[in-house]
Order: sequence, then structure tokens, then C-alpha cells
Amino acid sequence: MKILTARDMQSADQLSVERFAIPSLDLMENAGHAVARFVLRELPRRRRIVVFCGKGNNGGDGMVAARYLAQAGCDLSVILLGEPAEVSNDAKEMLIRLPVSPFSVRDEADLDRCGGLFAQAELFLDAVVGTGFRPPLRGTAVAVREALNRYPATPVVAVDLPSGWDADSRKFAAEDACRADAVVTFTAPKLAHIFGMLTQGGDLARPGNIKQGPIVVAPIGSPAEAIESSTGLSWAGSSKKIADAPRHADSNKGSFGHVLVIGGARGKAGAPSMASVAALRAGAGLVTAAVAESILPTVAGAAAELMTEPLIEGAKGEISSRNLAPNELESLLAKKTVLAVGPGLGQEPEAVEFFFGLLEKAEIPMVIDADALNALALDLGRLDARGRTIVLTPHPGEMGRLTGLSVPQVQENRETLAQEFAVKHGVTLVLKGWRTLVAHPDGSMAINTTGNPGMAKGGSGDILTGIVAAMLGQYPRQAAEAVNAAVYLHGLAADFAVARADQHTLLALDTVAHLHNAFRFRPDDKGGYTWLQGLPGGWKEPE
Repeated sequence: MKILTARDMQSADQLSVERFAIPSLDLMENAGHAVARFVLRELPRRRRIVVFCGKGNNGGDGMVAARYLAQAGCDLSVILLGEPAEVSNDAKEMLIRLPVSPFSVRDEADLDRCGGLFAQAELFLDAVVGTGFRPPLRGTAVAVREALNRYPATPVVAVDLPSGWDADSRKFAAEDACRADAVVTFTAPKLAHIFGMLTQGGDLARPGNIKQGPIVVAPIGSPAEAIESSTGLSWAGSSKKIADAPRHADSNKGSFGHVLVIGGARGKAGAPSMASVAALRAGAGLVTAAVAESILPTVAGAAAELMTEPLIEGAKGEISSRNLAPNELESLLAKKTVLAVGPGLGQEPEAVEFFFGLLEKAEIPMVIDADALNALALDLGRLDARGRTIVLTPHPGEMGRLTGLSVPQVQENRETLAQEFAVKHGVTLVLKGWRTLVAHPDGSMAINTTGNPGMAKGGSGDILTGIVAAMLGQYPRQAAEAVNAAVYLHGLAADFAVARADQHTLLALDTVAHLHNAFRFRPDDKGGYTWLQGLPGGWKEPE
């Protein structure tokens, strides 16, 4: 799924009408119907609804939604910001079809006279302004924003975007926009849906409202040929489809790759253990953990299915460069299909030398993480993809060390930095953090929208390393899709883990325990939408 700008969306609508002969009224009808379906499915107990409609197409979408909700038996009130004569052409037709008479408001005083309706409302629909709007809000729209803030317990579903949010914004928050608990947008996500933080209650300053509300994308009839993106960005969740096909009945363990996890040092058994267990749970046919010999019993106990290989240790319990001896290394890499290196490796000189020797001599796809990234930062010139798949999974601090930049500099320029690095070095770069980026050697980039703050805990990166390696082992000919899907599945499993629990208590292995839910989930068949953020039934309906 492509990620669009406001201009891209305008072009898609225009092409749909002019080149593909789809009536603009049909697009509006489909959009409004999608909003109504979402409300009836996700908020079925909210029957007394107030719909705020602007004079443009966003307002028209809201009028269509109001019509369908009224037909479903909801008690509808429509607040029109302006006079009926001022409504745009398509929206005017939908105004005529409304089964209820709207309340026309021209100023704050008119809006105040509707206060009785607001106090009784069980749900607000925000259809004031949408993708074509450029901030700030003005006039009566500001009064609507303030009215919504006076009723914080009443949920708000935004049509297309929370009114006042710039569709092209890459900002984390838009303080001047209307609050929203859920968003139904159309055709494809816009930049604001990807980079913005939608929270239930809309107030980031209130800890009780930090749970992420859902954002769904509804198709409204625009052909794929009409949808072009100038951003060059796609949604990582679209790649999950590679894992949706059932496995062949005659499959065997050799069909799904043999992952070799190399890492661990004295006192650091947890990281390779977690990466190995994650690789097993993510579908790898075989997983071998090669670790410093003193911690092998601990790692072996992580899962009965896990195979292990002891590696010669240095003086401080680190993996020794003596393991690079031709016979030793050849035996270690034999019949392995993917290599994951770094979890718990340590930064002792012996371990660093071993990593660089491995980087030079191993020819299978490789996932580089954790201490292996820190080693790589010491001599980045030795990174050579040589026509093979190499995946780096740095967090912002590790990315800073790889590039010689500070963490703020990395965070300020994530997209460009990730893309340039991936292209220059011929690698796939997974830049972790809020909206993890996956940059590929061909310059394409995907952005992930799953995950939650509970993942900010030790071990999460090790789990991701294992999942990425497992997906590469299963889908070696679709490396880009495999990495995109791995990042998406990792965050989605964490979302399932906290859906009925608490972000504070999430452990990295809890995420692994919910990978089965993530694999089973189909983001585009739950209510006829694509779930960009949040889970059907998994978000807590506001009290």
C-alpha cells in the first residue's frame, strides 16, 4: 500500500473520475458508507451521534455516514458549519439526501446553542475538514475543536483526518487539531496517518489517554492504476501477505530455512536465547545457536527444539577469533541458510575480530544487530554486501555510531539518512524507533505502523533479529518483503500482547508468545478495511 501526500490523493480522485469514469458522487458515497460501517461495527453501543460537517467534500462524506447511521436506527444530529447554499457541489447532493434537517451554525454563539445535543451525545463524528485542508483551523472550526474538548469522555471518530491536522505532516502531534479516538481514511494512508500519534482522548499530556486508537483505510473504488505516490514510501504491513499462504502439505523442515544465531558471551546468554526462540516461533525450519561455550547450557535450555554449537572463548568469556579457522568456520556455516550475528556478542577485541572475519567469509544472507553493529561502526569500510542480502537493524544510537552523527541528528533526518545508507552500502537497513523504517538497496522504503511503547525494554531488538532471520530463511527470493513483514509482525505481536494487558509489564518474550496471533491476522479483511494501526476489538472503547 502506497503512502500519499494530499496532492497525490487529489490526483487519485481526479484520475478515478476523469480517466476511469467513476462518478465523484460514488466515491463520496463509498467513503461515507465506510465510516458508518466502522461506527456500527466498532462502536455498536453508541447510538446517539452528533456529526460535524464542513461545507466541502469532507462534510459530504460525513453527511453520507449520517444517512447510513440514521437508516441503522441511530439517533442522528448533523451540525453544518455554514449555510446550505454554501455547500460544495457533491456535498450539496448529499445534503439533499439527508434524512434529518441539519443545524446550520455560522459562529460560536450558534454552536453554543447546540450544547444540549453535545451533552447527550454518545459519539461525535468529525467531518469538518479533511485531506485538502491546510492549518490552522479558523472560525467556527476552532469552536468545534473547543466543544469536543469540553466532552473528553465522548469518543470522536474522525473522517479522513482529525480536523486541523495537515495531511502532509510528519509531526508526532498536532496540538491545534481536533482530538480523535479513531480515524477512517480512504484509498491509502497519508503521511500524517503514518507519522502522527493518534491517542484515545487525543491528549498526549494525560497518561490515561496514551493508548493508541485505531486508524483504518477504506477502499472507495479508485483503481490501483489511479493511485501514485510521490513520497516513494510504502506501508510495511502490505508485505505480510507473503506469510498468509498456507504451507504445502508435503513440506519438511528443510523447506523453511536453517537459521544460525551467533552471539553471546559470559554473562550474556539471554540475547542469543531470545533471538533463537523468536526465529523458531517465526517459522524457521531449523535454528542453531552458536555461542560461547560457557553459556551453552543456559542457551540450550531456552527451547527443546533449539540446536547449539559451542564456540571457543577468549580470556573474558567472549567468542574468540580462533573460531575463524577454516575447518571450524566451514563446519559452523555448513547447510545454514541465514546468519544472525550480534545479540550478546560483546565488544571485546577478540569478538570484534571474529565478527569482521565472519562478515568477510560468510556468503549466506546475514542479519547484523546489537554488538555486531557497534563493531561495524569501528570500520564501516569493511561492509561489503557483494550481491548478497545483508540486513542491519540499528536503533538510533547505533545508527549514530554507524554514521558519526548524534541521536538528535539521526532522528531529525531518519528517512533520508536510512535511504542513503542502504543505497550506498547495498544493504537493507531497519532503523528502529517510532515508525520503524525499512530502507532497501534499490532506494525503496517501507514504514511500519505496529508496535507500542511497551517494546521499549531490553530484548526487543533480539526478538526482531530472530524474526527477520526466520522470514529470510522462509522467503529467500522475496528478501525485501520478508524484512518488511518481519518488522510488521514483531510490532503486531506486541500489540496483541498488550491489547488486554499493560504496556509497563510487557516482556520481549511476551511478544514471541503472541506471534501466532500476528501471523493469523489479516489486516485487510476485518470489516472491509485495512487496519493501519490498532486491532479490531483490541482497542478499549472509551467509557
